[in-house]
Amino acid sequence: MFQVMTPDQAASLIRDGDVICVNSFVGIENPIELHEAIGRRFNDSGSPSNLTLVSSAGFGVWDEDRSAEGYIRDGAVSKLICGHFGAMPSTKKLVLEDRFEAYNLPLGCISHAIRAQASGVPGALSRVGLDIFVDPRREGPGINNISKDPDLVRLVEIDGHEFLYYELPKLNVALIKGTAVDPHGNVSFDDMYMSGDALSICQAVKANGGKVIVQVDRRVVTPSRPRNTIIPGCLVDVIVVTDPEERPVAYTALTGSFQIPYREWKGWYDMIDEISNVRTKTNPVYNVIGKRAARELKEDDIVNIGIGIPETVSKYARKSGILENITITVESGGIGGFPASGTVFGATIGANCVIDMANMFDLYDNGGLDICFMGAFEVDQYGNVNAHKGPKNFSGIGGFANITAKTPTVVFCLTFNTKGLSIAREKDRVTILEEGSIPKFVPEVRSMSFSAKRAMKNGQRVLYVTERGVFQLTERGLKLIEVYRGIDKQTQILDLLPFPVEDGTI
Repeated sequence: MFQVMTPDQAASLIRDGDVICVNSFVGIENPIELHEAIGRRFNDSGSPSNLTLVSSAGFGVWDEDRSAEGYIRDGAVSKLICGHFGAMPSTKKLVLEDRFEAYNLPLGCISHAIRAQASGVPGALSRVGLDIFVDPRREGPGINNISKDPDLVRLVEIDGHEFLYYELPKLNVALIKGTAVDPHGNVSFDDMYMSGDALSICQAVKANGGKVIVQVDRRVVTPSRPRNTIIPGCLVDVIVVTDPEERPVAYTALTGSFQIPYREWKGWYDMIDEISNVRTKTNPVYNVIGKRAARELKEDDIVNIGIGIPETVSKYARKSGILENITITVESGGIGGFPASGTVFGATIGANCVIDMANMFDLYDNGGLDICFMGAFEVDQYGNVNAHKGPKNFSGIGGFANITAKTPTVVFCLTFNTKGLSIAREKDRVTILEEGSIPKFVPEVRSMSFSAKRAMKNGQRVLYVTERGVFQLTERGLKLIEVYRGIDKQTQILDLLPFPVEDGTI
């Protein structure tokens, strides 16, 4: 039978050396009060220490003084395993200072490894990650100089085929955020933006003899409909009831609590966009890229659109009218509707349904998408892409590797160069006003998020859409296939590349 506790009482159950699995997605649905209770206990007593934290998609809230950031910074954590670090500004800095072990695995592979552990299997096999940075034949998953765990990702061969085997340490504490708990301990997620890995995490932790701790907004007398229960009461050890964090009214559109017709998507998106302070769509460079990339969409496509520049694709899909006739998916589980941006990335406006994250990555890993639109930091002469690691910074691979691994058409949306790039656009004519000082096309990428060699082997069609032209991946590397009106092909593209490319525009 579950117990109802305060956050501080729940935190007292966590022991030194525990492996905590957090259900959240980048900056949303984080059990903040539980994290902060752990921080208070550590500051008072020095315990729990030597913790390992695992999360498929990361668990920050874009604030270095809230959530887990404090106790990570104070030294309670010895190992961190995440798919994405973007919402954890303080933690990202500490990782690069070698303060603790830190590993970056593809988001979907962590999700599947959690589910495998829930079923009694130590790890999960996947082709995702082969030939990119996480492959132990390349860099491996360690982010800093002290991250050398050889067991997280291993290369294996079965029936002559290569796979990567992802094995997480045994999870023995679950930290989950839900909406409500009924008298039997059943937890519903009615006001949540997603359910993520919640059920798999609880099953894995219980199988390992650990503690499932769930933070909810309220207790209810009348149980939710059985299908709406995400976590059954038999898996719950502790319930922590806290006052729900205030949310802007616009965010109610992300809970799925009321139907949002297609004609209202833009209005809700604009309200959320303003709160989240996302302004990529106003950049003329991004608009040129998004407009051209959106031409690759076809009716009935199943789509994933990444954050940043790719988000402008949805703007032009709406303008052309095709948006209503495609299905957009989000890694966190949303299918249909319109993905939100900024601090609520991972939530969906007007979703048709929201499924568990592991199920979404089943779709991605097996080529269930028709097309995806992804950003990129760097592209090299072979067509390889770095999308997760800058010179003095990193965000993590997130779902990028899973999404691009088998999708038939992959469209990378990136500027030709950056830092100072300025253009003017008049109708379909582009004028370069000032070149950026940092090239995006380089002889060799710093770290590999996408393998061109494997994409060609898989028969994928790969495009690289910039503000001045389009490249396509071929067996020989990049091929220039399109130059926009107003652009001088020789001086503004070919002469600026640090390597030769095939010219297919002649």
